[in-house]
Amino acid sequence: MNIEKNKSKLSTIALILVLAISITLVTLPIVAAKGTVCYLGAIPNPVGKGQQVLLHVGITDQLPSTDQSWLGLSVTVTDPEGIQSTISDIKTDSTGGTGVSFIPDKVGTYTLVAHFPEQVQRGTTYTASDSPPVELEVLAEEIPVYPGHSLPSNYWTRPIDAQLREWSAITGSWPNTPRNLYAPYNDGPETAHILWTKPMTQGGLAGGKLDGLSFEIGDAYEGKWTGSSGGLSTWSSTAIILTGKLYYQESTQEDPVIYHCVDLHTGEELWSKVFMDNRTIAFGQTYHFDGINYHGAFEYIYVTSGGGWGGGSQTWYAFDSYTGDWMFTINNVPSGTNMYGPMNEICRYVVDTRAGTVSLWNTTEVVMKGTSGSGAGSWGSNAHGRTLDGSRGIMWTESMPTGLPGSVQASFLHDRIIGASASTSQVSVWGVNVNASAGVIGAELFRSTWTPPAYWADMGLSISGFQSGWQLWSQEDRVGILWVKDVREHYAFSLNDGTHLWSAPSQGYQDAFDDTPADARAIAYGRFYSASVSGIVYCYDIQTGDLLWKYEATDPYSEYLFGNTWWLKPVFITDGKIYVAHLEHSPIDPRPRGGPFICLNATTDNPDGEVLWRIDGAFRQTRWGGRAIIGDSIIATMDTYDQRVYAIGKGASATTVTASPKVAAKGSAVVIEGTVMDVSPGTKATDVQLRFPKGVPAISDEDMSEWMLYVYKQFGMPEDATGVEVVFNWVDSEGVWHDLYRTKSDTSGTYSYVWYPDTEGTCKIIATFMGSEGYYGSSAETTVVIGAPEEHFPTAAEIGDTTISKLPAYPAASDIAQQTAQETVNKLPAYLTIDLVTLIIIAVVLVIGLIAYMTLRKQK
Repeated sequence: MNIEKNKSKLSTIALILVLAISITLVTLPIVAAKGTVCYLGAIPNPVGKGQQVLLHVGITDQLPSTDQSWLGLSVTVTDPEGIQSTISDIKTDSTGGTGVSFIPDKVGTYTLVAHFPEQVQRGTTYTASDSPPVELEVLAEEIPVYPGHSLPSNYWTRPIDAQLREWSAITGSWPNTPRNLYAPYNDGPETAHILWTKPMTQGGLAGGKLDGLSFEIGDAYEGKWTGSSGGLSTWSSTAIILTGKLYYQESTQEDPVIYHCVDLHTGEELWSKVFMDNRTIAFGQTYHFDGINYHGAFEYIYVTSGGGWGGGSQTWYAFDSYTGDWMFTINNVPSGTNMYGPMNEICRYVVDTRAGTVSLWNTTEVVMKGTSGSGAGSWGSNAHGRTLDGSRGIMWTESMPTGLPGSVQASFLHDRIIGASASTSQVSVWGVNVNASAGVIGAELFRSTWTPPAYWADMGLSISGFQSGWQLWSQEDRVGILWVKDVREHYAFSLNDGTHLWSAPSQGYQDAFDDTPADARAIAYGRFYSASVSGIVYCYDIQTGDLLWKYEATDPYSEYLFGNTWWLKPVFITDGKIYVAHLEHSPIDPRPRGGPFICLNATTDNPDGEVLWRIDGAFRQTRWGGRAIIGDSIIATMDTYDQRVYAIGKGASATTVTASPKVAAKGSAVVIEGTVMDVSPGTKATDVQLRFPKGVPAISDEDMSEWMLYVYKQFGMPEDATGVEVVFNWVDSEGVWHDLYRTKSDTSGTYSYVWYPDTEGTCKIIATFMGSEGYYGSSAETTVVIGAPEEHFPTAAEIGDTTISKLPAYPAASDIAQQTAQETVNKLPAYLTIDLVTLIIIAVVLVIGLIAYMTLRKQK
């Protein structure tokens, strides 16, 4: 019975298997072969010698999944001399085709043929095929390409048309404090010109009984603004700039923390809000997604929770940068330092030196993992409105050595991880590889130790903590900097092999008092900069430690009580310039007046440094709050003298011109006059308009700092200030341009010039302000009609014995009288009555007639 039952079961199983096989055969039929059509296109055709050609290669069969490809395609290239070469190992995408670049180096006709090799996909054999030959004509001269667009010559705003690609060079953002304070992609302002200002909170002089005292300024444990690397900035929020939008908080950590989103170019507030339960912004991101079907940038501001000093995982809340609306949340974000990849994807290395592991985490992986193939789908649909598991963002985990001294100090994406330790007896530096193309990921690159000078131990120096220790690490220069505060000395170490490179002499003694020395240093252009309590900016060659220059920010009026120079910190470096400014740990009240904000030439060879501009008494920074930041080539900062937000950059100007008289005789005087005014957004503010009802004049770069204090801070008007240069041209009736004159406007914005034209006809007069470092240029034009000079009437002495018959035919006396009388009437006041006008006409006619009659009698 059991045997029969088992036989029955076996038969049933067999039947099921047969049916399953049958169904499989029905649903997945095996096709022996399928023919293919290989294609090849060449763009552009014709092309110039040495110019790039895009070859479109593939077959007309698509693949069902985005992670599938046709493999092994090739292109045979026959040049004009009959020499053949091959472009091999071409891999298509799932559309069946791909693009391959080719640069012809000979003039003439090339012949190209694409080849598809036979291969199998999903049980189907796709037969080999060749494309029809393509003849590529190569010319001796390059063919035209899109000419591109020059950088702006007028004041510009966002949004920027996507076709103006060249503008990327001046449109940097500030999503967080940049490594080593280097902020590229900006045209650093070369004057203190103010674009606009906005009150942030009650500020400035309290006045009255509180003689000389001012309102609280958001410093000393109550930091406001909080941008750059100010103080212990991890305890507070961050001011950031994303694509021309400035985000800052108006309050300290008390409720509520209100954030404002402001157009950086116009000062217009776009929105304000409190994030969640009084949270603060941590950083921003402008991420470019490059998928199969969708390509474009997405921009977010992030609020975070968790992590902090104790480490551990974080939760990130992403908000739309344009509206402030919540977009998505990422849980379980591992601890680490944010690094921005080529598309601004945020990455972190997760290093466990005890366990000996290193992992790479990526925000793109968090969002896109789980989709049907690499790069499939859309970023927005995968991320927006969702809560995502950050643990999915681990791209790989590899082993690394254990027992490495100290801790991780710096991570360079797809390059290396640097660790170090320092004591009075030994300095150690090590590196671990995270570049797959340079070797095994996780492999030890180097481990080096250096014995410091004996006086470190003899003096019992402090080598770690807030005031000493490792400061900056430069990936570009392969140098790390160690600071020993008691002796005020810097020590540099190689990030190639960990060896000691150089030691710099002591800096000013007051630099030992800086409790946050890391934000007193910056690196760019192969140079290392230090500026701290002593008020001296030091510039060193980062490879040799040679002192290239130093600049002392002297206080001419001895306002600052702790030295003859102002306590300084670098705020950022860009465009070959380093910007430094005054701040103080615990400023007393009344505030010391004249705290400077200074722009220096970062690459000068002048041993005393080179000041590009300096403004004293504006843009005073905070130690506990934020510092100045830059984006879209505009500096944004809070000033603790008046608690306002300032935008500093090149402003807009407006030129006017008039000519009088509009109709003039050749050789007679024509007065050309007009104005050149500053029309930046700040000049439209009510307080400025009340003080400058006729507008704010444009002023010279040399006088800009004092002028800005006068316009926006109500300081006294600077003496001997000058305006800007105005260039005059005139265009004759044939359309030919002529140089005319150059002059300068004055402190009212006006200019004038008297012209004596030596030509006839209709002339166009053009007045041009060519622009300066403080302003974009502007121009205006007017028209003047120049006639023949008035015909000369000879006197009796000139005529002599000449008879009347030989005289020129003068107009009749009556004609003269009538014309003169009418001109006289035209000049009369409008309120005269018609009867009185008539009497005047009669009188004028009689007088002129009598004079003419007497003249003729004398001639006879």
